Amino acid sequence: MSGDLVLLEPAADGVLRLTLNRPEALNALDRDLTSALEQALERVAMMSDVRVLLVAGRGRAFCAGNDIKEMETITGDEAQALATRQAVLMDRFSRLSPVTVAVIDGHALGGGLMLAVAQDLRLASDRARLGLPEVTLGFNPGYGIARLLDIAGGAHGRDLLLTGRIVHASEALRMGLVNRVVAPPTLEASALKWAGEIASAPREGLAATKEIVAAIRAGTKGREPEAYGAALRTSEAARARIRAFAARRKKS
Repeated sequence: MSGDLVLLEPAADGVLRLTLNRPEALNALDRDLTSALEQALERVAMMSDVRVLLVAGRGRAFCAGNDIKEMETITGDEAQALATRQAVLMDRFSRLSPVTVAVIDGHALGGGLMLAVAQDLRLASDRARLGLPEVTLGFNPGYGIARLLDIAGGAHGRDLLLTGRIVHASEALRMGLVNRVVAPPTLEASALKWAGEIASAPREGLAATKEIVAAIRAGTKGREPEAYGAALRTSEAARARIRAFAARRKKS
């Protein structure tokens, strides 16, 4: 456990669950929850046995965005400083070695949607609602726009950003904003099943592939040949799996 506001709990072999724990505030991001997430990610980064991180919210929402009550009293300079910290936090999620999966139930709005977008993959229940209502309140999202446009595509991303409308999970799936949509009663089991499938791969291969994807997204070379060669030079796990795969092919 990383404080009371963020829970870190083993979910299965190689799978860790991170849960936002402000259900009374729909897991809204305030300064305290931001600090708790920063501390939690420091712990996750040190866990060498974690291959998949499930990111979820406790209660009726994944995350309702930045805390409106706090925004009523915060100064412009304080808001900028907090948004800067949160932008760094989202980048830290994307740089983790484990594959990260947002498990979205209920609302994922504003900063909550950007938190989901910061993960590698997104699984939503069909009662999830996603959107960026900031423009309707007179300001812009404080972070994450480039990542949103990369994932949802230019036209869909602009739709969300400029209309502020909230979309149903099924429309989010068509936009590419989420990867899969399941019935609410099956959300937890579906998340664990998907995580288990991913976690069955060696951590080194998952981490190297994530690094390549991040490099390409940033506009630099992914250096796939170098990473491929390094794996075959140094990873006994990769060699063992190649031998096992070749043995199965011979038997068939």
